[in-house]
Amino acid sequence: QVTLVESGGGLMQAGDSLRLSCVVSGRTEYVAAMAWFRQSEGKEREFVSGISYNGGYTDVAESVKVRFFVSRNNAKNEAYLEVDILRHEDTDVYYCEGLARRSAARSEEDYATWGKGTRDTVSS
Repeated sequence: QVTLVESGGGLMQAGDSLRLSCVVSGRTEYVAAMAWFRQSEGKEREFVSGISYNGGYTDVAESVKVRFFVSRNNAKNEAYLEVDILRHEDTDVYYCEGLARRSAARSEEDYATWGKGTRDTVSS
């Protein structure tokens, strides 16, 4: 069994920066590529950013490309999402997801494991 646990969310101000973390534990070999998704209440979960198994390739959704940055530290089994210049519309629950494949995917259907999410609320 593999477990993903997100952290770093909270109450923020517009214009702040944010760093979310995702720790992978248990059968870590089941998680290679990773991605961050976010979800607003009543809406479908949307892809934000993905990173390949070795961090050599990253993919970021066009809508957030200049503000969102994904990275990972395989020695610690962790992935990170950094957000610059937070906006009110970044208020969401952010999920870390993993798949046993080298490259990340934008479709959530490709992911076999995910965390419970961390909520970030940005006040304007």
